Amino acid sequence: MSDYQLGLDYALKQDQDDELKSYRNQFHIPKDKTGKELIYMTGNSLGLQPKSIKSYINQELEDWANLGVQGHTESRTPWLPYHEFLTESMAEIVGAKPIEVVVMNTLTANLHFMMVSFYQPTKIRYKILIESDAFPSDKYAVESQLRHHGFDDKEGLILWKPRKDEELLRCEDLENILKKFGDDIALVMIGGVNYYTGQFFDLKRITELGHKHGCKVGFDCAHGAGNVALNLHDSGVDFAVWCTYKYLNSGPGSLAGCFVHERHAHNKDLNRFTGWWSHNKKTRFKMRGEFDQLSGAEGWQLSNPPILSMAAIKASLDMFQDVGIENLIKKSRKLTGYFEFLLKQLGEDTIKIITPSNPDERGCQLSIQVKNANKTLHDKLTAAGVISDWREPDVIRCAPTPLYNSFEDVYRLVEKLKKILKASP
Repeated sequence: MSDYQLGLDYALKQDQDDELKSYRNQFHIPKDKTGKELIYMTGNSLGLQPKSIKSYINQELEDWANLGVQGHTESRTPWLPYHEFLTESMAEIVGAKPIEVVVMNTLTANLHFMMVSFYQPTKIRYKILIESDAFPSDKYAVESQLRHHGFDDKEGLILWKPRKDEELLRCEDLENILKKFGDDIALVMIGGVNYYTGQFFDLKRITELGHKHGCKVGFDCAHGAGNVALNLHDSGVDFAVWCTYKYLNSGPGSLAGCFVHERHAHNKDLNRFTGWWSHNKKTRFKMRGEFDQLSGAEGWQLSNPPILSMAAIKASLDMFQDVGIENLIKKSRKLTGYFEFLLKQLGEDTIKIITPSNPDERGCQLSIQVKNANKTLHDKLTAAGVISDWREPDVIRCAPTPLYNSFEDVYRLVEKLKKILKASP
């Protein structure tokens, strides 16, 4: 039995006692045409802008204006090693060692670069296993890798599916798939948190199952980074990739993160695409020597990175350092639990939450199905000042993000939903 209570007074009291409440004021909250703050519940799609980002980017613009090319070494935060200033804090967020993490490229690009190294098919072992409702970009990426290597992209893809009349995936079903097809599977590539259901998978168990059958294992952690405790190093996973524009609030299309486990850090025999930024830093600018591979995740870089995007990431990561990922997760569990509690008051014959009820198996997102509803319901919520996310065929995704969402946000969202449902014929 939870300690949650009904009524606005309870929500206001939780906000008053919230140790992280001040961080909401550090974000730009979108407003309607009258200047009233909207209820923003789509941090799982695009995080809100931290107010500090403007000063971080402006500093780089100033340094560029005043220093030109010398900004690479003389700017306040030198551009040449700029990615290194992000490594430690990003590693803390995803539960990794600094040598295992690098910020580079974009998510799907990183996924392809990882598959160059970790998808090494043979005539016998060439198949790729993904969840049946993986994010489309992941599915397209692995299909294209199969085609690239000369395999049929349908026959070479194995899908981990939910059971009949269920939405969530069961690890025991994955285990059975691997028992049956393990010798045929070269790569297990799963979304750490499923974008549609919000299910957070047991990364360590999946990794152990994959490795037991001789498969390489990777995760797309787009919906996990900054949201749940990923513990990538301890999971033993070979690689992971994630974006930074969702829960990490670094701006639309911003750079992504990449993890390569420490056991691969010094393996220069791994096949990979290379560029001058994966070359030994000490001799990079000598230009004439043979390629000398950097150790660790940095050894998968290609190009010098876009500094303006990295400045936005640095602003966000500095805030995460200040807050602490553990504190965020603690609040997130309470906030999402409160959201679940209020939704259930609407009646389980009306509302179905397809996200796991176990807090260990989800982040902040709840995926909601409403009986006999269609996109019209989502449109009505939007008109009522709620920014949520509709996903076909019948799911509204809402993510009360602990850095900037309040208990009052959650309360008012459910009250608006209740009003809309009551008015519906």
